[in-house]
Amino acid sequence: MNRAAEKLYITQPSLTSSIKSLEAEIGINIFLRTGRGMSVTPEGTDFLQYARQVYQQYEILEQRYSDKANIKRKFGVSTQHYSFAVQAFVETVKQFGTLQFEFALRETKTIEVISDVGTLKSEVGIIFLSDYNRRAIQKMMREYHLKFYRLIDCNAYVYLYKEHPLAKESSISLKQLEDYPCLSFEQGDQSSIYFAEEILSDKEYPRTIKTNDRATMLNLMRGLDGYTLCSGIICENLNGSDYITVPFKEDENNRNAVMSIGYILKEGALPSEIAEVYIEQLKAYFS
Repeated sequence: MNRAAEKLYITQPSLTSSIKSLEAEIGINIFLRTGRGMSVTPEGTDFLQYARQVYQQYEILEQRYSDKANIKRKFGVSTQHYSFAVQAFVETVKQFGTLQFEFALRETKTIEVISDVGTLKSEVGIIFLSDYNRRAIQKMMREYHLKFYRLIDCNAYVYLYKEHPLAKESSISLKQLEDYPCLSFEQGDQSSIYFAEEILSDKEYPRTIKTNDRATMLNLMRGLDGYTLCSGIICENLNGSDYITVPFKEDENNRNAVMSIGYILKEGALPSEIAEVYIEQLKAYFS
C-alpha cells in the first residue's frame, strides 16, 4: 500500500480510505487484510479483471486521440508456437517502430495464451481449434469472455528435417513414424491433452519427447530424426528451408483432422491501432 501510494503521489491513509469506500460502494471485499499484510480475495480477482479491461480501453482511447508523444504505448501477443505469428509481429513492429512503443511476443502454453488475453496481459492470442479440443478450449474462453476469429483451416502435416529418412515420401502414416520420436510442446503438469498444440494429440505414439522451445524442437528434428504434427504452414523467412512438411496419410484407425487456426480477443473490446495492423498482417500472410 505504501508503494502504491507513492506511485499515485498520495498518502497511504488516503489510498486506504479510497479503497474502503470503493469496496463499500460495490459491496465486496477486494482485499483480505491480515496482520501480515494484504491479499486479493476471489471476488477481488474477478473485479480487478474487469477493472483492467476498462483501464486498457481508456489507454487505447488516449493513445488514439491524445497528443502526448511521451507516452510509450504497449502491445502484446501471446501465441502457440507458430512462425507465421512471429512473422506478422515482425512486420507490425517494422511499421510502428520501437521508439514510442513497447512490444511483447510470448510463445507459451495454450492455457497461458488464453489466460494472457483474458487478463489483458496480451491484447491478441493465437490458438487453434479442432473437433477434439473445441469444447474444452471454448469453455475456458467463455470463462475469460473471449472470442475466437478463424483465419484458416488446415489438415494435418508431418513436420521434419529435410534429410529425414521419410522426407521424400509423398505422404506419411503413423505406422511409418513408429521408429522416430514424436515431438510436442510441453503444456504443464496440470494441463490436459485437450490443450496440446499438435493436431492428432489423441493418438498413441510409442516414442515421445517434449520441449518448450521452438528452436530446440527444430534441433531435435535434425539430431534425432524427430517429427511433429502440425498445420503445414511454415515460414521460410524465419526458419529457413532446412525443414519441410509432408501430408499426413490417414488410415482406418487414424483419421486426419482439421485445425482451425485463428486469433482471440477480449469480447466486446475495442482493438488498438497496433492490434488492427497485426491482425491485418496475419490475414495478409494467409491470403
